[in-house]
Parts: sequence; C-alpha cells; structure tokens
Amino acid sequence: QVQLVESGGGLVQVGASLRLSCAASGLSFSDRGMGWFRQAPGKDREFVAAITWSGVSTSYADSVKGRFTISRDNAENTLYLQMNSLKPEDTAVYYCAARTFGTTVLSTTATAYTYWGQGTQVTVSS
Repeated sequence: QVQLVESGGGLVQVGASLRLSCAASGLSFSDRGMGWFRQAPGKDREFVAAITWSGVSTSYADSVKGRFTISRDNAENTLYLQMNSLKPEDTAVYYCAARTFGTTVLSTTATAYTYWGQGTQVTVSS
C-alpha cells in the first residue's frame, strides 16, 4: 500500500521559514519524479515544485521561485520542501505527490501524478 505522509506544516508569521517533509512507503521512491502542490481555500490545486528521480533537475512555480527549495533523500524515501520568506499568499494545504514508476521528466501538471498524500496545512499570518 502506497503511503505519502506530509509533515512540518504550521502557523507562522510573514517572513518565517518552514520545512515540509513527505515520507514515502510502499513504492520505489528513487525511481520516480516527485512534486509538491498546494490548495488554498476556494482555489484550485496548483503546482509548487517538482524534482526528478535523481534530484538533479527541479522546477518551480514563478510565485515561489527563489524562496522555496525542493529536495529529496532517496536513502530515506523522503521528499522535502524548504520554504523561506513566507507570505500570506502561501497559506494553503500542501500536498506531496509521486509520479508513475520510471518517469524521468519533470511535470507541473497534477494529472501527471499518480499518488497523493493527505496534505499538511501551512498558514502564514501578517
């Protein structure tokens, strides 16, 4: 059974940092691309960041570029999202997502991801 479990969310003030983690189990983590998405109240789920299986290539939404960093530890089956200089508009539920086994290209589209976590809430207060 595939499980993606996010953690690290919380309530922070503007300008603060958070590090989200996504622990993966039940799948071959190191053989697939991974991504982070987020969904704010009343809005559609949107792409945040993606990373290839090797971690060599990454992609970011323009709204987070320069502030967020996606990374992975294949030995620990864990995906990370370091979020710095947080803004109120970053408030959302953040989801970890895994692509199909063997995918080698980055994707910013939610439909390209096969498995999803339950999400972790990030709230940035002004």
